[in-house]
Amino acid sequence: MALISKKKLIYPISPVLRRYLIDYSREVDIPIHYHELLRYTSSIALYDSKDQDTLWETVFFAESDREEIHLNVKKIYALLKAGGDMTVMAHLFVDRIDLCVYGNTQPFRVRIVNRINDNFDYFYIKNADASRVYGLELEDLLSPNRISYLVHRNTLIEEHIAGIPGEKFMKLHMDDPHLNPIRLAKEFVKFNERCFARLLGDMHSSNFVIDVTPDFEETHYRIRAIDFDQQTYEGKKSIYLPQYFKENNALIQLGMNYITPESMHQYQREERALIATRVKSSHIEIEDILRCMEQDHLSPIENVISLRSELSKHYKNEAFLNCRNMGEILRLSLHQVIK
Repeated sequence: MALISKKKLIYPISPVLRRYLIDYSREVDIPIHYHELLRYTSSIALYDSKDQDTLWETVFFAESDREEIHLNVKKIYALLKAGGDMTVMAHLFVDRIDLCVYGNTQPFRVRIVNRINDNFDYFYIKNADASRVYGLELEDLLSPNRISYLVHRNTLIEEHIAGIPGEKFMKLHMDDPHLNPIRLAKEFVKFNERCFARLLGDMHSSNFVIDVTPDFEETHYRIRAIDFDQQTYEGKKSIYLPQYFKENNALIQLGMNYITPESMHQYQREERALIATRVKSSHIEIEDILRCMEQDHLSPIENVISLRSELSKHYKNEAFLNCRNMGEILRLSLHQVIK
């Protein structure tokens, strides 16, 4: 069973990471920042359609502030979704702004609605944590999923990742007669391999969603991480393997029931081959982000020492023992994939 050692430290964005974000157009001037949303005057608990407390609170602003805040929030949405084309704002309104009171960085979630057809979308305004920014960038470069985010000063803007929360899926959908257990188990094996290769930790069922796509003949599944705070932070190898979290037991059991060891190894090799291809096709970006990480402080030294020791044993590669920081460990981990 995987256990997080203690509450994760928050790391500010360093000058070297800031330069990377500017070079790759992730740093964009925005009209409102995280701390300005803390001016809310009141809040109420947000309940879902079944009257269950979501642990989010809907916040309200003074009348003198609300119009300006909502206008600036819509401008951020235009920057995130339309490259700054403000004409998309014409039919949009801010339906709700929620605050996650239990989260590490207490993010705000904005619900944007198109008044013409009532279609809605979400995005998030958060305190910028360097670990999370690195995690988002590596997700965009190394996973099958593109992801949109922006940074300005100490504020992080993140798009919403659609899908059924893993915890909810395992509770409500595992007995669905249309479930394809082999395909779902295969995707969990591949997700497990992706997380381990790029050292994304803490992928228990609350930190990923399952995207279900019905096809003309079969149903396809994609497991997507939604929380990137534990990118190259923990010192235990098991934290980077979703298969060790008890919250994922339903998916783990599915794999044990429907996948043979030979098939599992095949799926692992397939996923590593895909990651290797992405590393080669985005070589310049990967090299730049790894250089940033190697110059950055992203984890306590005791975590670095512990992880390099465990990975050295896992891969039977003593070169890990020479790694001085998490960036160097990640570089060597990706090199193992390419090999």
